[in-house]
Amino acid sequence: MKEFVISEAKAETAILVGLITQSQNEAKTKEYLDELEFLADTAGAVTVKRFTQKVAGPNQTSYVGKGKLEEIKQYIKEEDENGREIGMVIFDDELSAKQIRNLEKELGVKILDRTSLILDIFAMRAQTSNAKTQVELAQYRYMLPRLQRLWTHLERQGGGSGSGGGKGSVGLRGPGETQLEMDRRIILQRMSLLKQRLVEIDKQKATQRKNRGRLIRVALVGYTNVGKSTIMNLLAKSEVFAENKLFATLDTTVRKVVIENLPFLLADTVGFIRKLPTDLVDSFKSTLDEVREADLLVHVVDLSHPDFEEQIGVVNSTLKDLGCADKPEIMVFNKIDNYHWVDKEPDDLTPETKENITLDQLKATWMAREGENCVFISAKNHENIEELKQTLYKRVRELHVQKYPYNDFLYPEINE
Repeated sequence: MKEFVISEAKAETAILVGLITQSQNEAKTKEYLDELEFLADTAGAVTVKRFTQKVAGPNQTSYVGKGKLEEIKQYIKEEDENGREIGMVIFDDELSAKQIRNLEKELGVKILDRTSLILDIFAMRAQTSNAKTQVELAQYRYMLPRLQRLWTHLERQGGGSGSGGGKGSVGLRGPGETQLEMDRRIILQRMSLLKQRLVEIDKQKATQRKNRGRLIRVALVGYTNVGKSTIMNLLAKSEVFAENKLFATLDTTVRKVVIENLPFLLADTVGFIRKLPTDLVDSFKSTLDEVREADLLVHVVDLSHPDFEEQIGVVNSTLKDLGCADKPEIMVFNKIDNYHWVDKEPDDLTPETKENITLDQLKATWMAREGENCVFISAKNHENIEELKQTLYKRVRELHVQKYPYNDFLYPEINE
């Protein structure tokens, strides 16, 4: 049943397609396509071309207009004639079954959208039974409303019992509908089984969390590929998998960390992303329970990313959806070693932006209001890690005294 197989053909070439609309200008579309290319690269595909179109909104039948669709089709044909076959076209928004069917018919190549691409990466990254179960459930949720397109081959079958194969032909329509209903029933049964399995996993994890003792829980959260796992490795002296790829971490890892005399639990969680599929958020709720049950959130931000403020907004929005918006939080701005700016001349009247101000000037903006809850580090170069540890120590100590005022037997000096 699984359709997501980019990882099986690592050298496949891809075309990316995005829209420029009133709510998404050209600069924003470029950023989204940059991220989409990173997703494609993570999945094992090589991007060779991008297409964009200025429109009011997605075309209901083909996402892009007829002229742009013909342009894409012509490019695929020319590349094929030159000996470079295009393996797929990836669209930056979620496509309907109708759009996918029409695009496959018109372009003659594999059609993916951002959601199916993310699902493919999650399927590649899933290691534990828990993660695999959650990914499979998300895949079926995505596939169910799109089952109809799997049976379009019946339209090309001739004849049938008692008809000439017309549109209303019983002979043409019946078997397809029967098979479609059978597939739908099989998928629904499988989804029910997966949900039951996740309920059992949730119970096991809840028991594990109860058995962890009276320790403050801290969760690393943030956009994907901001360095959460690297920070986890530094603080916990562990070897959590860390890589410059999107969604390197799927399974929540929990480690006991001790700073000075103070032990606490630190969880590394799956990264968030723009346009994160709702099916994935729903399926990964058990993994994100570590975020819900955390006493303190450490929001890691890639300061070197040109659009880090929007990434902060995406994370905050996702945390709000999870009911975690009001939790105590520390902002950790990582990758200061990669922060670059254009030095302005003294008489340059160009407006100040984060592209042309120094790191010290940037710290003096809205970040200054965060006070001690704002730390600037380079996890890669181990820069300012001691400051991060001291900030964590102070916040965890405060939370411990509030939550466990009579738990002094563990480390009596905590309340001194």
